[in-house]
Amino acid sequence: MKRNTGCNSLDHDFSRRHFLAGTAGTLGFATLSSPATGAELQSQHKRILQIYLQGGVSQLESWDPKPGTLYGGPTRSIETSVPGIRIAELLPHTAKKMHLLSIVRGLNIKTNDHGKGRLILETGRRVGRFPYVGSVASKYLKPDKSPLPGYIHITTRGLTDDTNAFLQAEHAQLRLEGVKAPSNLERPKAVTESAAARRNALRLRFSKRFAKRGQRSFTDAYNASYDQALQLMARKKMLEAAASGKDLERYGSHHFARNCILARTLLENGATCVKVTHHGYDSHAENFNFHLEQLGEFDRTFAALLGDMEDRGMLDSTLVMIMSEFGRTPKINVRYGRDHWGTAWSVALGGCGIVPGVVVGATNDKGTEVSDREVDGGHLFHTYFRALGLDSSRDHDLDGRTIPIGDPAMAPIEELLA
Repeated sequence: MKRNTGCNSLDHDFSRRHFLAGTAGTLGFATLSSPATGAELQSQHKRILQIYLQGGVSQLESWDPKPGTLYGGPTRSIETSVPGIRIAELLPHTAKKMHLLSIVRGLNIKTNDHGKGRLILETGRRVGRFPYVGSVASKYLKPDKSPLPGYIHITTRGLTDDTNAFLQAEHAQLRLEGVKAPSNLERPKAVTESAAARRNALRLRFSKRFAKRGQRSFTDAYNASYDQALQLMARKKMLEAAASGKDLERYGSHHFARNCILARTLLENGATCVKVTHHGYDSHAENFNFHLEQLGEFDRTFAALLGDMEDRGMLDSTLVMIMSEFGRTPKINVRYGRDHWGTAWSVALGGCGIVPGVVVGATNDKGTEVSDREVDGGHLFHTYFRALGLDSSRDHDLDGRTIPIGDPAMAPIEELLA
């Protein structure tokens, strides 16, 4: 288990590992998973599911196909469950769930850089240090008695972004490397409960001492790590059982399928924002073969996940987004690939607060530019939180600082808001 807190020192990692060995089982977590708490979370808790197709999924092979055009390539379009909306043939299962989703086809972020594109989509800002969607959700949407960390990122790679920016350390992403329960989640048998309690008391004393010396940001980071680790300790069995049994028959047996089952389980059990990253879309060569494989994994799994969320009534309270850092070039290069393209591409949204079954914006016949209703990542950021009931035009709740939650120069995409 790795958590990005803005403090990446060896001392942090060493201290955390040693103290974790003594803290499991010392705090009472039984009430966190009680039926009453679960029912309250289900009825009142607004949540986010982010599916991040890392590397830049091609809009021409997904949400905005251009068959028979100069740059369309071999990908055909297919009908969906919404008359008049067609998507790429590589998404046949998702096409059947299109009545639960909407598409933004007029996105232009004016950059072809991976890192900048990710920041624009996650923070809604082009410059500066601002918190990610998940960290903002953790800050303002996580209930006080939430039994799980507010922002959990499930990824098989070591992404260490400073997601919380100026927000408290507890709102940074907590990264899980797949469905395997993190290590160090049990108290060693040689350490008694009383000894573990004394260790934890000592840790708290050290934290208070450091805080008095002006080390508040460091102690906050330490405490946030321990508190959230304790939450996971109490739920090790849930993590281990999340991706097993009959679900695998419907979702698939690959990593992405298992991670999506885990994401559903975490959201059902009180997580506020869960992000699942599916890697491998940076298709500078063999774009069509890569997308055939990658979207083949994504399509069946995502459709099963979306269907489960619909059946369980989760879409009324959960915003679903399928996003990348940018799209792919309309022009096909000499390696049969598509390169980075932030000028005219697409994302999909659904669930809480989103009008389903609509398309906002359009690109021209060649897919080279936005022809109608151009929007930026800042517009999407406002849209996410307006859909969830948060006024993104107000300021962050910070002591002595005035920082707007969303970019004041941007506004929500009103056509998408229910």
